[in-house]
Amino acid sequence: MSIEIAPRERVDVVLIGAGVMSATLGTLLRQVDPSLSIVCFESLDRVAAESSDAWNNAGTGHSAFCELNYTPQKSDGSVNISKAIQINQQFQESLQFWTYLVEQGKITCPHEFITKVPHLSFVTTDKSVSFLRKRYEALSKNLLFREMEYTEDKAKIAEWIPLMMEGRDMSRSMAATRVEHGTDVDFGALTRKLFAYLLKGKQSRLFLRHRVTSIGRGKDCRWHVHVKNLQTGRAATVCARFVFIGAGGGALPLLQEAGIDEGNGYGGFPVSGQWLRCVNPEVIEQHSAKVYGKASVGAPPMSVPHLDMRMTGGKKELLFGPYAGFTAKFLKHGSYLDMIKSVRPGNLYPMIKAGLDNVDLTKYLVKEVMQSPQDRLKSLRKFVPNARLEDWELAIAGQRVQIIKSHKEKGGVLEFGTEVIRDSEGSIAALLGASPGASTAVSIMLGMLQKGITVIKPELAKTRLAELIPSFGKKLDQEPGLLDQITAQARAALRIG
Repeated sequence: MSIEIAPRERVDVVLIGAGVMSATLGTLLRQVDPSLSIVCFESLDRVAAESSDAWNNAGTGHSAFCELNYTPQKSDGSVNISKAIQINQQFQESLQFWTYLVEQGKITCPHEFITKVPHLSFVTTDKSVSFLRKRYEALSKNLLFREMEYTEDKAKIAEWIPLMMEGRDMSRSMAATRVEHGTDVDFGALTRKLFAYLLKGKQSRLFLRHRVTSIGRGKDCRWHVHVKNLQTGRAATVCARFVFIGAGGGALPLLQEAGIDEGNGYGGFPVSGQWLRCVNPEVIEQHSAKVYGKASVGAPPMSVPHLDMRMTGGKKELLFGPYAGFTAKFLKHGSYLDMIKSVRPGNLYPMIKAGLDNVDLTKYLVKEVMQSPQDRLKSLRKFVPNARLEDWELAIAGQRVQIIKSHKEKGGVLEFGTEVIRDSEGSIAALLGASPGASTAVSIMLGMLQKGITVIKPELAKTRLAELIPSFGKKLDQEPGLLDQITAQARAALRIG
């Protein structure tokens, strides 16, 4: 890692933010064109310290096996599985890319970032059991979900999740689905591996403790990225053919600074979170799954409750949550003025309209912030009936900024997905939003490269990416032979078989 950068450099690519998004894009670019000069700037003193850190996200390999919010129920009672199929296919692309990197020796020791952990959904009311049954019936017909199991047998559920069944009222209705080959992903560890690979090449450099202060288009038609070294105070300008803003909650202000027309009208709504982290090894050993329930009415998608086995640094962990909250910060290490500073004439009206339309969400977040330890324990006991407060400690989770965008009819809407904002030339792009985020990083970057960016011709990208990702441009749920092949290959290479 370089400590200083020349006062005025010319490079092909600038990546802003050293998280999983920048790491993924940089690694993909290196596969397509190894000659590209790539520079990454990170304001913190280490890689993956914000949203990509293991304790700042759920770590679920989001494949829609267990996340009930990806399969909404329609007014006629049927279940819409289109988003679940899309998300699963996106995660399949991530698995294929990681498999390629491991098989080629570009990254090693996959067990340090990915672990096989069963994915379960669990519900306890008659209405929810009916929904889960319909969800299973719809999903199990699709090839991507063919390994899903469903049961209302309480003894079977107790085999799957004994900690959650101990002390439970067995007279109540309950049901669960399980996919044994789910995954837990330490996106912090993965990010560090990707950057370690990137930095082996002379054409790639990473500058920690360097903050991008402004971005502007120069007379040479390149983007001039102004950077400050937070250790020395020195300033530098880097002229780049392409800029990717992958700075998590910090992406919106930088997109606004760039001033592209496509970024007009966008605002941000920050949502914070907390976990209950188990500190009793005996309790931790009793649970080996990721179990998702139904979200409370008005809760954002990132607040879907789950009892979650994690592997971090080779150590098994157990957490419950997240408990949502609100802060005006856009980053965990940000400023309380972030939200105020993001207000512009072009996004003021959409932000006001979105705020008025989401008063219930604001009330919910305030209520979450005001919870006492006993309130949090009450929520935990819906999952772990015999939970004791002394076995759990409160931990601060990551910060997310949900997208607010202008809308013709409504004026402004609040969205909970992710979106890439790019200029018409493909010379600059910014990633906004949150869930499912890191799990679909590969898919997001593939889509951006497919549309074309100034440093890569779309034809070259399409040809090379098809070699890296066998399912690229195909629908895996319509390709049983290909699905079998890549599944077996991924499970063997990533040691999740």
